[in-house]
Order: sequence, then structure tokens, then C-alpha cells
Amino acid sequence: MKKTILGSVLIGMIAFSAFTFKGDIYKVDTKTSSMEWIGKKLTGEHNGTIMLSSGEVEVTNGTIAGGKFDIDMATINDRDLQDPTYKAKLENHLKSEDWFDVKKFPKATFVITSVTPIKEAKDGGYTHTVKGNLTLKEKTNAISFDAVIKMTDGKVACVGQTVIDRSKFDVKYNSKTFFPEIGDKLIYDEFTVKFSVVAVK
Repeated sequence: MKKTILGSVLIGMIAFSAFTFKGDIYKVDTKTSSMEWIGKKLTGEHNGTIMLSSGEVEVTNGTIAGGKFDIDMATINDRDLQDPTYKAKLENHLKSEDWFDVKKFPKATFVITSVTPIKEAKDGGYTHTVKGNLTLKEKTNAISFDAVIKMTDGKVACVGQTVIDRSKFDVKYNSKTFFPEIGDKLIYDEFTVKFSVVAVK
């Protein structure tokens, strides 16, 4: 009987501790958050936007302890092409099996593993280094980037950019990694993603 009571007390204490020390959850405001992409080829480049479908940031003792962000791959949008026909053609191609195969893989996910303050960060410069795992087309790779993170009462804002190597996610189209003799049809493996993410409590 004593063991049963003691066990119940311990379970209660553990449950209480887990609840007490869990960080505050901030939900990403997908309407005010934004993401931009820039992809380059041998003969030029394209740029556009893509949207977050959901996300949350965990804050513990005033610092970011974790986070998860879902990216809606169906929202890939081109901004540099003025002709509606060419714009639609590029967007549909990026969503096709040649590229991100959006019907089969409708979302990408980024999960934060660590956020570290940058020592002696310069005024106006990046304040933190963010590390995490990006899952795209069911392949997961670690990425890291520097960002400006600002925390105010009830709000977290993060601005930065990262470079992603598509070849690591099995995106092969006109990639020199997979087709060494591609010549002037080359599209570079690395593309840049710029972001401004806002999360509120």
C-alpha cells in the first residue's frame, strides 16, 4: 500500500514538473510572416515566394528552446516573370515531379534543434545562430544559419536567410551533381531562402 501511494505521489510530481517547466508556445502568424527564394542557373536566375502553413516556437526562460515550421509547397510563386504564360509554366514545373513533386510531398518541415546567441554580435547584425533539421521530399538534412531574433512581450520575430543544397534532397533536375555533362542547361544546386517569421503567444 505504501509503495502504491509513493508511486502515485512520484507520478504526480513528475507530471506537475513536466507541466511547470514546459516552455511557452508561440504560434506563427502566417499572414505577417514571409519567405522568399532565389534560384540561379548558368544563364540567369528566378525569384519568388513560398508560404508557411503553420508553425510554433517554444520559449523557455526568455530564450528559444525549440520550434517547428511547416511550409506549404503548393504556394511556390514566381515574381520575376511578367508574362503570365511563362510565370505559370515555371511555377507548374517547380511543383512537378522534375522538382519538388508537390502532389506527393505537399509540405516541407523545419525543426529547430538549437539557438545560440552570437558572441560580440554587432549592432544591426545577426544575433543568433540557428540549427535544425529540414525535411523535404521525405529526406532530412541538418542546416544552420544566422538570424536576427528579437523577443518582446508576447512576440518573437526572426529575420535571416539560409542556403539550401537541393541535391541533398534528391531534387535532380539539370543538376551537375547528378548530370556532370549538363553543359549550359545547368541549374545550380544551391538556392537561397530569405525569411521573416513572426510568432505570437
